[in-house]
This record gives sequence, C-alpha cells and structure tokens, in this order.
Amino acid sequence: MQSFLKACDAVVEEAETKSLATLMNMPPVSLLQRANANYDGAWFNVKHLYALLLHTGDVRPLSALAGEFGYTIVKAVEPVPIDIHQALGRATLEFAEVTVETHSAMADGRVDQVERARILKEIAHAENALAQLKASVKVD
Repeated sequence: MQSFLKACDAVVEEAETKSLATLMNMPPVSLLQRANANYDGAWFNVKHLYALLLHTGDVRPLSALAGEFGYTIVKAVEPVPIDIHQALGRATLEFAEVTVETHSAMADGRVDQVERARILKEIAHAENALAQLKASVKVD
C-alpha cells in the first residue's frame, strides 16, 4: 500500500495541484491529504485513482498498485489493419511455421530448451498475425 500511496503522492506533487483538484472535484487541501504517503489517514478510493489517471495520464500509481500484487502494466499496442487477404496469408504462414518448428523439435521424441524457445517464438509470431487478421476483419 505504501508504494501505491507514494506513487499517488508523487503524481499529485508533480502536477499543478489546484488545477488537478478542480478537475477531480475536490479542494486542493483534500487532494494533498488523500495522496500524502506520510499521513496515516491518507486514502485513495477507486474514483480518486481513476480521476488521477484520467487527468494526469501518469500511470505510476496503477503500476505501483499492480506491482504490489505481482503484476506489471504494459500498454496494449493495437495491430494495424491491412488488406484482409494479406492478413490471412500471413496468419496461415505463421501457423505453418509453428507446425514445422514443433514437428522438427519432436523428431527425436523430446523437446529441449532451445527447441522450446523456437516454438514459443513462432507461437508469438502466429498470435501477432492472428491479432492483425482480427483487426483487418473488423475494418472491412
């Protein structure tokens, strides 16, 4: 909880507090108290966190909160839509490469670490190609 409050405190301190407090519909003193990591009565509810993220664009508090539970925050990158036929061809090719890599690895009856890494790399390529296909289908 402390790293979350420290992150909230840092974001509030670095922002123009009066303007931020106005956007968050609270007095500046209240915002400073709620975000003060050194104040035992400090507390941020979900609405405060949402407003802080929305109005500052700074995700450090969200990242700190996720980190306290063993997660990390990664910004999603949307795939760029392309011609649906090209997207289908790419997805098919990538899946074929997964199949070839997996069959090659299993030829001796076991999959070692290097082979596992190559298979996982090809799976990641196939997942990206499917995501691009999905984005391309949504456009048409």
